[in-house]
Amino acid sequence: MPESRTVTRRNAIRAAVSFGLLASTAGCSAEERPQELTVAGGESGGFYLEFATLLADLLQRERIANKARALTTGGSLENIQRVLSGEATFAVALADAAAQPAANSHSEGRLMALGKVYQNYVHCIVREDSSIRSFADLAGKTAGVGEVGSGTTLTAGRIIAAAGLAPQSATPDRSLKQVNLGLNQAIAALADGSIDVMIQSGGVPTAPIAAAAQDLRVRLLDLSELIPATRAQSGFFYDRVLIPANSYGDAPAVWTVGVANLLLCRSDLVDHVVRQTVELLVEQAQDLVPKSSAGVQFLSPETLINTAGVPLHPAAEAAYRALHG
Repeated sequence: MPESRTVTRRNAIRAAVSFGLLASTAGCSAEERPQELTVAGGESGGFYLEFATLLADLLQRERIANKARALTTGGSLENIQRVLSGEATFAVALADAAAQPAANSHSEGRLMALGKVYQNYVHCIVREDSSIRSFADLAGKTAGVGEVGSGTTLTAGRIIAAAGLAPQSATPDRSLKQVNLGLNQAIAALADGSIDVMIQSGGVPTAPIAAAAQDLRVRLLDLSELIPATRAQSGFFYDRVLIPANSYGDAPAVWTVGVANLLLCRSDLVDHVVRQTVELLVEQAQDLVPKSSAGVQFLSPETLINTAGVPLHPAAEAAYRALHG
């Protein structure tokens, strides 16, 4: 056989082999891409759901999955259970909720973090015409403490206990009655006087509260003096943070309790999905800042890795090292 024909045949075989390998690789990539990813968010109108929706849109747009969607939920505690049960891929949740023993004892994969995504602010809100001036004045009153399944309920309960106003530590006439109300329900109840105070965790400003404050004049109570007792009883998840003046109508600035908000997954989530998601958090942070609460994000390398004691997924840790050393 002439040499030229041999070379031509050899090149053709190589081309065929190369094409086969490329086709095989493309096939593997398509198979590895999840059909759907879900992000457990929060209540309608709240910061959690807005962030979860932005993340889901980005996961789909960047083809991390064929489809991605945000889930409307009650909040942190429900989100964690959805991830542990396999109902959701990712959860947005408070660090204190994520650190509970129940979140780390699942047989198929315990809870791990992809990063700290933003700061959460505990809002303790009364009407401006209320005689309540401090948290101690809430003795014997009624508080909306978040929807069942929310991280607000957990954090609020711990603050109330630290103040000595929980039913188990206070006399019936001094205990603070806790009513489970979602964000929008609590705003309505505060407006009609059926509760004396609403306690809500979220970004600053939380859009539905800011909208309501245009007509319903409100004040926020300073919670900073309760941080030492809350930390002593419930762990070092709670920091002193400032809600700026005029975040809610004419309400003045106030110090309150801050809790890290984390993006979570199960430890058995495949590494490449974790890595690609971390790359989005770092490299496309500008697309993940909800317009309603600009300025409270922690989507930077220094803060993403500060997950308040909740361990980073190994693939997330490796991704941060690769991106920033």
